[in-house]
Parts: sequence; C-alpha cells; structure tokens
Amino acid sequence: MKRSTLLPRSASYIPPSSRLQSTATISLLSSVDQITPSLYLSNASVARHRGLLSAKRITCVINATLDVQRPSWPGVDYLRVPVADLPHAQLSDYFDRVADRIRMVERRNGRTLVHCMAGVSRSATLCMAYLMKYEGVTLKEAHHWVRSRRPAICPNIGFWRQLIAYEHQLFGKNSVKLAESAVDVLPVTFGKYNRM
Repeated sequence: MKRSTLLPRSASYIPPSSRLQSTATISLLSSVDQITPSLYLSNASVARHRGLLSAKRITCVINATLDVQRPSWPGVDYLRVPVADLPHAQLSDYFDRVADRIRMVERRNGRTLVHCMAGVSRSATLCMAYLMKYEGVTLKEAHHWVRSRRPAICPNIGFWRQLIAYEHQLFGKNSVKLAESAVDVLPVTFGKYNRM
C-alpha cells in the first residue's frame, strides 16, 4: 500500500476494541477523522462547525447529502454530491470528480472534509474511491484504512457494488467480492490481497 501521503499507523488511532461500546458509537459519529494528511471524514453536524473547520485548516468541503445546506464561509470551497444513501443511488457517477477535487486541493496545500449525514456510508465510499484512484491501493486496503480511522463506516450494499466495479475499472481485478449469507449480502476479501 502506497503510504507516502497516508498517516502513520501510530497517528492517534485507537483500535475499536479498546473503546467503550455504549458511548463509542455516538462519539465516533460526531468526530472528524483524519484519513490522510489532507483528507478528513465526518458527519453533517461537524461539517457545519466553523471553528472546527478552521482548527483543522479545511479549505474544501464535499457535501454528499441531499438536504444539508451549504454555509457560506470565506476561504472554504464546496462541492455538492446530491446522492441519497440508497443501494440504487449512483454515487459512482461522482467517484472521479470527487477524487480529482481532493487531489487538486491537496496539491494546493489545502485540506478537504468529506461528509454525509452520519459519516458512515456515502462519505466513506467517496474516501475509499479516492484512495484507490490516487494512492493506488486495492479496495480491501482502502476499506481497512478508512475503517481504522473511522470504525463506524458501513457503506450500503449498492455502494459496495459500485466500489467493486470501480476497483476493476482501475486495476483490472478485484480484492473484494459480494457473498450472500442467510441474512444479507456481505463484502468479503479473497485472492492474493489477503495480506493485511
């Protein structure tokens, strides 16, 4: 996994197993989590907190919601991704545009915050697409990385399908497939990518 721009493993990561489960979910969802030195992930309420954006030196906000309105703050650029958190929603239509914007902001020494309502499905999916495109990592590695920073992530099954197709488009192979269980369809890893 190319880690030149990614955070070192020791950078303020607390394994999910060491967190208290009862209050951890609320705490995790209301945090802003650093994915790379120039990329952050959060929920919608955190994204509307001007002081927090200033403290993190955020210069671009990517809003992956239908309902959250854009605040107008000087010095902060916005990109709207108006997609519902539904399995049939075509979030993949925005993968390249969002990844390209994150990279452009990074090259200008800026920082990007990607958010959706809870910071769990749409925004996590967009961050994983970025990592695959610009860090050259597999979907399995991208998921592991984002989840290590924000343990509550859980893209819906439709977004998983789109990420799997995007990984194949980028690399000509897949590190994740979908498998049906008695209760659900779940993503599973396979092949030589089981090296994490």
